[in-house]
Amino acid sequence: MVRKPGKMYRSLAKKAYTRKEYMGGIPGSKIVQFEMGNLSQQFPFEEHLHVVEGCQIRHTALEAARISINRKLLKEVGRMNFRLKLRVYPHHVLRENKQATGAGADRVSEGMRLAFGKAVGTAARMMPGQRVFTVYTSPQYADKVKEALRSGAHKLPSPAYITTESIPTA
Repeated sequence: MVRKPGKMYRSLAKKAYTRKEYMGGIPGSKIVQFEMGNLSQQFPFEEHLHVVEGCQIRHTALEAARISINRKLLKEVGRMNFRLKLRVYPHHVLRENKQATGAGADRVSEGMRLAFGKAVGTAARMMPGQRVFTVYTSPQYADKVKEALRSGAHKLPSPAYITTESIPTA
């Protein structure tokens, strides 16, 4: 897959590239599920994980954060007491121009400025303050949900903060 470090793809340096019909061989997204937990029940409490900075989050980082949050919630809260929702989709195609290594590599790579590159993955482009994850739950589990979101935030390339909302009952 990608051999270059994730920090090379973190910034919003160029225009979004989402036209997959023009590119062949785009690796599939690693994200398995977008909603987990108890999907049928209505919960009176929401906690959101927001990113502080605008950035690109690779699909592998989103999946790692999702697994971390879900595992902690299943262990601490129980499957029937929460609903976890991933709110973004990795549309942006990441490209990498493979560089030659070894003897004479400087002559081979010359003249390859602004090369198009090969698709190596996808990323979600985030704006500052945008929600990445939302957890719906009951008020008694609020602290455990907050801790689970905090642990998942460590997997993301941007600093994150958590907000809490109470849904009014009709």
